Amino acid sequence: MNGGEVSDQELAGLAYGVFSLPGGHRRRIGVRLGTRILDLATLADAGQVPEQLAAPSLDAFMAAGPAVWNEVRRTVTRLVVDRWPVAKSAVVDTEGVTMHLPFTVADYVDFYSSLHHAVNVGRIFRPDADPLPPNWRHLPVGYHGRSGSVVVSGTEIPWPSGQRLDEGGDVSFGPSRRLDFELEVGFVIGTCSTFGEPVPIDQVMDHVFGVVLVNDWSARDIQAWEYQPLGPFLGKSFATTISAWVVPLDAFEAVRVPGPTQEPEPLPYLRRHHPWGLDLDLTVKLRSAQMRARGLDPVTICRVGFAEQYWTVAQQLAHLTSNGTPLRTGDLVASGTVSGPGPGQLGSLLEATRGGVEPLLLPGDETRTFLQPGDEVILEGQGGTVRLGEARGTVTSTPAARRRAGRRGPRSRRSSC
Repeated sequence: MNGGEVSDQELAGLAYGVFSLPGGHRRRIGVRLGTRILDLATLADAGQVPEQLAAPSLDAFMAAGPAVWNEVRRTVTRLVVDRWPVAKSAVVDTEGVTMHLPFTVADYVDFYSSLHHAVNVGRIFRPDADPLPPNWRHLPVGYHGRSGSVVVSGTEIPWPSGQRLDEGGDVSFGPSRRLDFELEVGFVIGTCSTFGEPVPIDQVMDHVFGVVLVNDWSARDIQAWEYQPLGPFLGKSFATTISAWVVPLDAFEAVRVPGPTQEPEPLPYLRRHHPWGLDLDLTVKLRSAQMRARGLDPVTICRVGFAEQYWTVAQQLAHLTSNGTPLRTGDLVASGTVSGPGPGQLGSLLEATRGGVEPLLLPGDETRTFLQPGDEVILEGQGGTVRLGEARGTVTSTPAARRRAGRRGPRSRRSSC
């Protein structure tokens, strides 16, 4: 098979991304082959794959629907397996390429679907009360985020500022003192639904193109002051990092699981008829500026499974569309922070340090309650033999210092502004 050029593991997870070559400005759609990229733009120009793949983003391809997605996947596999000399002519090494935001983010919705995360956070903020709000087991709780600040892995994250309530009771404005990450899994919508028509739970996954990793950065002090009564705003909207590679949903067919038992039984429109939980292994790694200067590798601070996520993505989407709101190509639907029940399984520093009370110990006797300037956070994930792309981001110093230094992160998306 293809002379051993491409492994079965690489074929199982043919993820799509958008890249540009060194010195080039044209954005190109590619398929990940380990440390190489199959340039689908070149193959589209040669008539080997559909013309949507000659575009500078995945938008048109995602909108084409499952029949086209499946045919392209079969075509790419045949090229790599049976016509390797043709495919090889379009293979480039990842060295020196720039990865870009792979699709235009239409809307961004973030859920709150990990039972362990919800309980952990509830115990921190409401130690003498039920950690779960009364609606939590009845519906997938979510909020509408800001799509314009979704950025691709590798983009520098400017330090956020906002209002906060200081310990003495004064209200002030300034850089966040409790910056955090959130380990999440995101689902990317391919095909639209009709305005005013709810999408039944048995049909909703037909609209999902693929899966990404998500870091929904959070300024906990800003969020705590502003979120009541309408929910997260500036404390969350400053940046959300996603992986550069979108793994097609059907690549995870072998790791689909039912999900945990739900009590009470959800209302009929949310009842699960198919196993849309995913048995993914997720990790969070952290490297400080001091560790980087010393040449130290990032340390793993969280390793957790996704299989026990209380609300599945099918339930999230059925609830999202239940009032008739339409799905749009490029909608990003995130799981919310993924956490487990024990130490080392906590998908945010808020939980891992119990609200800043118990610092994490890093190499070189550094400690962390929340992030500090220069910290790099790397999310990784895998389902069976299929690897998700990493979601990596380094937080800079305060926005003012960043402007003075004149530093900019890599361009992650085109802008008309």
